[in-house]
Amino acid sequence: MLLAGVLQTASFAPTEAWYLQILALAALAWATAWAGPRRAAWLGWCFGVGWLVSGLWWLYISMHDFGGMPAPLAGLAVVLLAAALSLYFALAMALFAALRRGTPLADGLLFAACWLLAELARGQWLTGFPWIASGYAHTTGPLAGLAPWVGVYGIGTVAALLGAALAQFARSARPGRRRWPLAALALAVPLAAALLPAEFTTSTGSLRVSLLQPNVAQDLKFDADRIAANMAELQERLHAARGELVVTPESVVPLPRSQLDPAYWAQLTAPFRGGPRAALIGLFLGDETVGYTNSMVGISAHPGAGGDYEYGKRHLLPFGEVIPPGFRWFVELMQIPLGDQEHGSNTTTFNAAGQRLRPLICYEDLFGEDFAASMVGPDAATVLVNASNLAWFGRWMIQDQHLQFSRMRSLEFQRPLVRSTNTGSTAAVDHHGRVTARLAPLVAGTLEASVEGRSGATPYARWLARWGLWPCWAAALAVLALLGAARWQRRRA
Repeated sequence: MLLAGVLQTASFAPTEAWYLQILALAALAWATAWAGPRRAAWLGWCFGVGWLVSGLWWLYISMHDFGGMPAPLAGLAVVLLAAALSLYFALAMALFAALRRGTPLADGLLFAACWLLAELARGQWLTGFPWIASGYAHTTGPLAGLAPWVGVYGIGTVAALLGAALAQFARSARPGRRRWPLAALALAVPLAAALLPAEFTTSTGSLRVSLLQPNVAQDLKFDADRIAANMAELQERLHAARGELVVTPESVVPLPRSQLDPAYWAQLTAPFRGGPRAALIGLFLGDETVGYTNSMVGISAHPGAGGDYEYGKRHLLPFGEVIPPGFRWFVELMQIPLGDQEHGSNTTTFNAAGQRLRPLICYEDLFGEDFAASMVGPDAATVLVNASNLAWFGRWMIQDQHLQFSRMRSLEFQRPLVRSTNTGSTAAVDHHGRVTARLAPLVAGTLEASVEGRSGATPYARWLARWGLWPCWAAALAVLALLGAARWQRRRA
């Protein structure tokens, strides 16, 4: 099961071998088909550890290389995080073993429901950490067409159902008739994905964007001897950009605006205050008294009544941006600058060049339920804009994974998404989740690209904006309730 978990990690970017994810879940379903609750919990936990250690190993780089944490302690921290998050999958498999009926169709639905509950819990509880949620493996492949209907968690549930069907057939060389209903259901869903309506949005015109990638090493970003040179280079790149919208990575200005020389800020933003172009610039707002907020500031020739547009990051990263109770010692051990930040509150869009832009800072774009309300209604965003700094985590896997997750948001909401990052992956994605332009990682440059804004709402955007992820919880719990009631009645009889 450890190896099956690693196989699931291999299904994500950069390989995008979506079929490996279904095979991995088939292995888990097959292994737990005969196990009692205790053994099923152990197998589910091992699967989760193999998956999450291999999928989150790059956290070691941030803690050891940049946080100064001793290597053994940093490695242990990654393993402990994976072990803790894997408890969700241990409980899910124990529940599956306790309620299964021995009927292929019922057991297949039960396995998918238990998997969905574990994914939802990991993605929402304790602030949520849904990195490499299983549905992200299907930004390509036959299940991608389900994204505008059921989103990433729905796709992960369908993949679990397919895995359970495959496991049922693997249990015997001569499948009985009772297994065909599960197979028919499992095959009908991807077929429906190909036949369902696929276009829910219309064009709002093109937008020329300039996406900056400064490629400043993380250990030099806050170096007092390099700050002045980095800021001068930023000004040069910002002024040389040609797009109608210019976007910088998050916190590209290494000082809070309250500590900046007003003359520098005025020079930096001057090209966007008197003409048709606009910019979104990443820096921190606030001061020591009110706290600091990781923000994007929108500069245009027509600021609102309150001045420049300001968006503060709303969904903060535990340990890196917000300190969980009792863990201040751990954050101080990693020596992270501005490791305890304030939450942003703005949910409005930034209007520029005829488009309505919805900023998202770093891993905020993993939480579609947080900004689904910005995807519906007459003032809905037409373009999503992500600003990230992944230099904390090195090059391998992390950049490709995050780009893949951004592509899922484009598929779900049928909106183009542009990404400006410090070291990669800086890219433009169209409303069908296809990467149309991308800068090579670990190089300094500006990506000049064009995207087509979109208006309209997908079915997923509509129900997510209205009810959040509660329909997913309700569907999974309904399956458990029905099968649990059937098992109780059978025991009474």
